Amino acid sequence: MTEEERAELEAILGHRFEHLERLERALTHRSHRQDSAGIDNERLEFLGDRVLGLVASERLVDLFPQWDAGKLSKGLARLVSASSIHAAARRLRLGPYLRLGPGEEKTGGREKKRLLADAYEAIVGAIYLDAGLAAAAAFLRRSLLDPALQGEVEGLERPDHKSALQEWLQERGLGIVEYRLRNSSGPEHQKTFEVEVWHKGRRLSASEGRSKKEAEQAAARLALGILEKTAGLPE
Repeated sequence: MTEEERAELEAILGHRFEHLERLERALTHRSHRQDSAGIDNERLEFLGDRVLGLVASERLVDLFPQWDAGKLSKGLARLVSASSIHAAARRLRLGPYLRLGPGEEKTGGREKKRLLADAYEAIVGAIYLDAGLAAAAAFLRRSLLDPALQGEVEGLERPDHKSALQEWLQERGLGIVEYRLRNSSGPEHQKTFEVEVWHKGRRLSASEGRSKKEAEQAAARLALGILEKTAGLPE
């Protein structure tokens, strides 16, 4: 990493590293590893995941004193989901800074959701080791927690029906579902979206919502209810 690249990325992250090697390791995917010493970001990602869980849990406890442990657990799961972490990594534009092997470069590794999410968590771990919990917490609040909570508080404690549906199918070896936008109507500021859930060529359910995300969640809830009642896929 050049001095210019380092300064640019540290400005984006809002943290200047005392030990540059921690930042470089956080950005290094295992495909880039050049020796047998294990110089990649997997250990930092493991640590960052735990720091994220702690900081996010504390944030939810502070924000929602009326929530019980069940609601806090559901809120935490949604707040630190892979999608939420990936969104944070994309906002920071981490892709160009990743250190990848030739294979990952050829297959678009810089845009892969899992690689970006892992790098983000590894950076959390690197900041924690470099400057302590307060610095890591500050980074998490400005880059992930505050953006994720802004406008998303309502319903945060409710279950993620899409994840629940997918887990139900995976536990039974039934693969994945597809969400299809069937229709959108209404003025731009007040659209209604209709989404269908399909599985292996069969339509399981359909529902509407004020956003595609809301419609998908509602359709997933209906699909899961059908599957649980029939204990299998409808004929």
